[in-house]
Amino acid sequence: MTDAPPTYPARTLLVRRPSPLLENGELTHFERQAVDADLALEQWRSYTDAYRERGWSVVEVAPADQHPDGVFVEDAVVVFGGTAVLTSPGAASRRGEIETIAQAVEGLGLTVRRIEEPGTLEGGDVLKVGSTVYAGRSSRTNEDGIRQLTEIVEPLGYTVVAVPVTKVLHLKSALTALPDGTVIGYEPLVDDPALFEGFLPVPEETGCAVVVLDDDTVVMSAAAPGTAELLRARGLRVVQVPVTEFEKLEGCVTCLSVRVR
Repeated sequence: MTDAPPTYPARTLLVRRPSPLLENGELTHFERQAVDADLALEQWRSYTDAYRERGWSVVEVAPADQHPDGVFVEDAVVVFGGTAVLTSPGAASRRGEIETIAQAVEGLGLTVRRIEEPGTLEGGDVLKVGSTVYAGRSSRTNEDGIRQLTEIVEPLGYTVVAVPVTKVLHLKSALTALPDGTVIGYEPLVDDPALFEGFLPVPEETGCAVVVLDDDTVVMSAAAPGTAELLRARGLRVVQVPVTEFEKLEGCVTCLSVRVR
């Protein structure tokens, strides 16, 4: 795979603090609930501290307070080694988030590519498992967006596999992957579990999302104790963080950051 010369620490996390307008964020499958902006900021700080405490360098993208969904930085860019793919959000209200993300990844020395309209693609629909990239065809990501992604990443050594997403907002709203590549998900929300070799069902909807910190550590929601117990039984260290205010907006632990490694 071809990478740009890195100008960032080995484990860097891109984040953006939540907008005061967070409660006005887009909703697709959920009923709107009251969101506590102060609690959301407190939870976001706890989330970023969890990474700092484990040796990650946290880089804050410029605030985008006019964009309620701006905290969900995962949707704006997907990083493949030294290449950052800026997305083309399917929600028109989110397209203004991209340029500040572009400035951040350019500042890290990454090679920047873009998904162009009429293609749409959001990072929450992209799950990397080794050299396989699962791309969800959802209400936010279309065939043209997946085609463009394929043209960008296949020369880097990745294989893109398109999968249907009809029951949740994004692919990673239903499933993610453990450090060993095992795909985990909340089965009632996964269109076709058989598409993922060795699929492991988890007992809670909020337990389907994990972020890999290292070869034996994951971050996940504090609202999924049963899933945490399941993962610990597999020998993983589990760091649980409260993200209730973001979960009300169809967000999860993956949405709040982009790992650059």
